Amino acid sequence: MAQTGTQLRLSSMSSSFLNGRGEGGDPRSLSIFSFRPPANLTSAKSRSFTPCKASWQELAGVLVFSAIPFTAVKAIANSPLGESLQRQLLEKKKEALENSSKFRALADKARNESFWYGEDRPRWLGPIPYDYPEYLTGELPGDYGFDIAGLSKDPVDFQKFFNFEILHARWAMLAALGVVVPEILDLLGVFHFAEPVWWRVGYSKLQGETLDYLGIPGLHLAGGQGVIVIAICQALLMVGPEYARYCGIEALEPLGIYLPGDINYPGGVLFDPLNLSKDPAAFEELKVKEIKNGRLAMVAWVGFYFQAALTGKGPVQNLVEHLYDPFHNNLFSVLKSM
Repeated sequence: MAQTGTQLRLSSMSSSFLNGRGEGGDPRSLSIFSFRPPANLTSAKSRSFTPCKASWQELAGVLVFSAIPFTAVKAIANSPLGESLQRQLLEKKKEALENSSKFRALADKARNESFWYGEDRPRWLGPIPYDYPEYLTGELPGDYGFDIAGLSKDPVDFQKFFNFEILHARWAMLAALGVVVPEILDLLGVFHFAEPVWWRVGYSKLQGETLDYLGIPGLHLAGGQGVIVIAICQALLMVGPEYARYCGIEALEPLGIYLPGDINYPGGVLFDPLNLSKDPAAFEELKVKEIKNGRLAMVAWVGFYFQAALTGKGPVQNLVEHLYDPFHNNLFSVLKSM
């Protein structure tokens, strides 16, 4: 009974907070958030599990749509337009190669002078004495001498792991942005989505529901297809740019596009439209910032998973409730109530 009473009091406090008012009916400073109670998932659980409800025509349409970028690149490369673009590139490539070589020399110089690279770079234990691995020389961004498992002893494996890390870091940052932005917009009342919480969107799709994109009625795109079809479409669309990046600086030359960088930092108008790499010293520092934020995003996703499993809410709502009452809305209180 005592536990039930505590839950009722917490529920009452949560309801008053979500309505933008605290005890006594006084508006609080966080009343700009217009919370809505979590959707009742009981009825959804009783529905049959339909992971893929798309017909073969829809599946074929998704596959054809996903193949359009690859087909278009090949068609343009073999067309008179592609030949013209390649001729123009050959005329400018010599100058582009010279500029690229000069930039790499300046980048190497900036890396040697940077605080974040080399033997004098920051280490993961700070001032605490530690026998750091000799094979971690500080050549790559984000190298703090951390490799307690010895995974990077082989230089080939070390470069491969770095490629994988920066790949997952970038996708994690994009995905984390996709998690928090819809929830923030919905809580602020700027834009109301049919389902703003990230994990409930996937759950709804597993139940075979159709969701409107951006909350616009009738805007489904892939909303009527099952989760398997959406996964296939997303995988194909993600493979395209990653394959082009992985192929290196010559991947898009048939289209007359020259990429001056390397596999992880291709540069050029496609991968650096804001020309952030113009200053070599600033660019080397941006590399460090990118990998640091990417690692944080990957760790954040672990938190997203656990928050969804333990509370059934989105990360933004969890954060706001914790800030409003940190003593009753925290990890220990959640574990205690289980």
